[in-house]
Amino acid sequence: MALSNHDAVLFPGSLKLKTAAEDFSVVPPFEIRSGAEQRVPFLFNSPHSGRYYPDRFLAMARLDRNAIRRSEDCYVEELFGGAVALGAPMLAANFPRAYLDVNREPWELDPRMFAEPVPSFCNIRSARVAGGLGTVPKLVGEGLDIYSGRLPLAEAVARIETVYKPYHETLKRLLTRTHARFGYAVLIDCHSMPASIRVGDNGVRPDFIVGDRFGISATTALTETAIGLLTGMGYTVAHNKPYAGGFITEHYGRPARHLHALQIEVNRGLYMNERTFQKSAGFDALADDLARFSAELMAMPDHHFIDLPLAAE
Repeated sequence: MALSNHDAVLFPGSLKLKTAAEDFSVVPPFEIRSGAEQRVPFLFNSPHSGRYYPDRFLAMARLDRNAIRRSEDCYVEELFGGAVALGAPMLAANFPRAYLDVNREPWELDPRMFAEPVPSFCNIRSARVAGGLGTVPKLVGEGLDIYSGRLPLAEAVARIETVYKPYHETLKRLLTRTHARFGYAVLIDCHSMPASIRVGDNGVRPDFIVGDRFGISATTALTETAIGLLTGMGYTVAHNKPYAGGFITEHYGRPARHLHALQIEVNRGLYMNERTFQKSAGFDALADDLARFSAELMAMPDHHFIDLPLAAE
């Protein structure tokens, strides 16, 4: 599960790494929420719900405090928080997605964003970079530029070295510990999506989208059970379209090694006002449904995750 072969590379300006570290000197960049003991082989992850915007970052941005939140998965860690009381740990970001996106490759950078050339090993041609949504995002929401000019390359390096890498090291450690204890591990990657999302020829608005990288990141039984539970609660559920799962789902989902990863997107229209960022009247009911969903999903028998045919990866 190595994230990069370039951990030891030194960049010009790397002494400025302390600037990003200082961004989270008061509030930690992320936290593990857990009970006294992990009782289930499930781990929940909320990488895009961070709401702490460092002053230094806001000073760099051309957007106001509301506009810059347009890509935030608001309150997702609260919606899925019931899983923690059921014995599943949750890794939750405090840093905002506009600052750094850990659901990308570690060096998925847009060279047009930076004053200096990016290193040759960076992935500069991915669809996500083209869309302005690389590891250090260029845009939020519906195409709003975060910055008015180019950033020093050292700024991107600092965020990756001091926040991105520790986040993934923690996620990997939690998964490894879970796998060692239970014989398998299931990662539920929790996200939200704009209420404007439509799918299919009829333009149906899904309440949830369940992504398994088109069957690659998780056992079929997990995907089908998740969809069935949500559908049984009366929700409209889409599968893999338009969101099949990002880097986290793809990178950590290895069913042949008894590591399963599923991405779940929740429609923000179910629980919040996207203009004011306020919770709506439906928030508590949705959180209760997701606690029940989590409990029933985590009650799946072990054989669904272990007794799998061997497959080449």
